[in-house]
Amino acid sequence: MEISWLQAIILGLCACLSSMPGMGGSSIGNYTLGRPLIGGLVCGLVLGDVTTGILVGCAMQVVYIALVTPGGTVSADVRAVSYIGIPLAMVALSSYGLGADTTEGAALATSFGTMVGTLGTVLFYGTATINLVWQHMGWKAVENRQYHKLYLIDMGLPWISHLICSFIPTVIMCKLGANVVELIKTVLPMDGIAMMTLFTVGSLLPCVGIAILLKQIVKKATDFVPFLFGFVLAASIGINLVSATVVAGMFAIINYKIKMLSVAKAADSGFDDEEEEI
Repeated sequence: MEISWLQAIILGLCACLSSMPGMGGSSIGNYTLGRPLIGGLVCGLVLGDVTTGILVGCAMQVVYIALVTPGGTVSADVRAVSYIGIPLAMVALSSYGLGADTTEGAALATSFGTMVGTLGTVLFYGTATINLVWQHMGWKAVENRQYHKLYLIDMGLPWISHLICSFIPTVIMCKLGANVVELIKTVLPMDGIAMMTLFTVGSLLPCVGIAILLKQIVKKATDFVPFLFGFVLAASIGINLVSATVVAGMFAIINYKIKMLSVAKAADSGFDDEEEEI
């Protein structure tokens, strides 16, 4: 699989739209287009292999499923994971002849995503640093009551930051990264110690994402039951992620209605108590 300049440019534009702070907006850009699950679909459409793109995106999404950015602090940039890591992982899978639905393929994909995600933090802080220049210009315009300049400062100049730290690196790494992947294939054979280590580490990375998610949502022992319910359904019945989501949605609706009934009952009880006191 090769990535053309046109494909690399499209991926670069998607990286700009989903970069943080997202040029496409936080909801559409960072929290939707920038997620590996959505990025896998986009990369699959651009590179002409939707199935592989989605499978690679799913594998990387598990690693970063609980990633948060408190106070703008990032440990990994999912924008880089989605639009640099996924395309390069797809090229690597094609080069090594691995399927994205195999254990080795998923391990290789997550390894590529993690390496690129860590590199992406440099791009994130680079964007934020350049944006400080525009922010200074904005404050100066406000002090001088030149409010008409804020449109250019807010909507135009930030594109320069994203072109420098998102578009150009993504285009170059996606286009030239394919040659690097071929070099890695030559230097690191499939049955070598380095690749076997990479497969082992990559297969363990999803556990990190699940463990972080588990730490965030489990507050007491009984919280393990709903958390593990989907895994039990998948293992015992063999349902897929979509089916498990529908089942979870049904339980969420039931739980919501029960809580609303409890709130309504408590409100009625409080109202009756007030009437009795009167």
